Amino acid sequence: MFRILNIVGARPNFMKIAPIMAAMQASNTIEPILIHTGQHYDEKMSHLFFEELEIPKPLVNLEVGSDSQAKQVAKIMDRFDDICTELKPDAILVVGDVNSTMACSIVASKLGIKVIHMEAGLRSFDRRMPEEINRLVTDTLADLLLTPSEDGNVNLIKEGIPEEKIKLVGNIMIDTLLRFLPKAEKSDILNNLNLTSENYVAVTLHRPSNVDEPENLTKIIQTLNKIQRKLKIVFPIHPRTRKNIDGFGLSELVESSENLILTEPLGYLDFQKVMSNAKLLITDSGGVQEETTALKIPCITVRENTERPITITHGSNELAGLDMEKVLHFSEKAINGKWKESKIPDLWDGKTANRVVNEIENYFGLK
Repeated sequence: MFRILNIVGARPNFMKIAPIMAAMQASNTIEPILIHTGQHYDEKMSHLFFEELEIPKPLVNLEVGSDSQAKQVAKIMDRFDDICTELKPDAILVVGDVNSTMACSIVASKLGIKVIHMEAGLRSFDRRMPEEINRLVTDTLADLLLTPSEDGNVNLIKEGIPEEKIKLVGNIMIDTLLRFLPKAEKSDILNNLNLTSENYVAVTLHRPSNVDEPENLTKIIQTLNKIQRKLKIVFPIHPRTRKNIDGFGLSELVESSENLILTEPLGYLDFQKVMSNAKLLITDSGGVQEETTALKIPCITVRENTERPITITHGSNELAGLDMEKVLHFSEKAINGKWKESKIPDLWDGKTANRVVNEIENYFGLK
């Protein structure tokens, strides 16, 4: 059996690894082992996501916790090196662009272990983003690069990656979305928040440039205050962002915004219910850009760039940056039902995990 260590580190990874683990477990040639680096250290939320997504318990949790970028990467590398020595995998599979993805790829590559990168080729072309560095390093080291969309292939070929290493498999997030949407629809979250379908805006913000900078967070909260006068807003908020609202003197503005509903971070199923029934999403999350495109729900991205341009060129996403006039303009269009036509990209069909296993078996000659 071909032993593959599947690496997760943070919540976005959980949604991507769930269908891959299931497809690998159904294979006659692959022995999948799940390793959690513990980069995302909220035990309650981690446990909830594993439970809801029916992910098997990780064999090992490295428990690296929070730290600076460099120190977190160093901790992951130090602890993962021991795991590789002990388990002697044939390959590792890493997903996305978190620190765990890059750190484990470096360790495996130095040990002569094959590296498979799921979601390869995505580029924001902004090296100020830590995730962009993680993507570039991981793709340079990877032996098999599995891309979610054609633009990923184009980027990798331009960077000199041999074409035979690049395989277009589609978007793994959509496998999980489509599988669990019927279950998510049974959630009571809308009733609990006194919301009705397509009669509210959902907001997710977590990037430091948006929530840790006083000027930027102030602009965003002021804009949400204007939007909530027309439509209710639900904002599952990270504890750090809530703390910054207090620290930046924005509490009074938030409290006076009667239709701005702040909630604790939501589990996967509750959030899918909120997202899939929203009139509009305002976000800085890559995953939400993809999921709204798959569901054809209007999405405004509060970032200067995106590594997922297909969500704009084909999908239902628009890029606003920190131009709050643009955010208001796009919000008006969505609320008034005048959003652009969009389509679902090729291979965003819920069958990506099966293609992943097929490509691995072909590439490594396992059949």
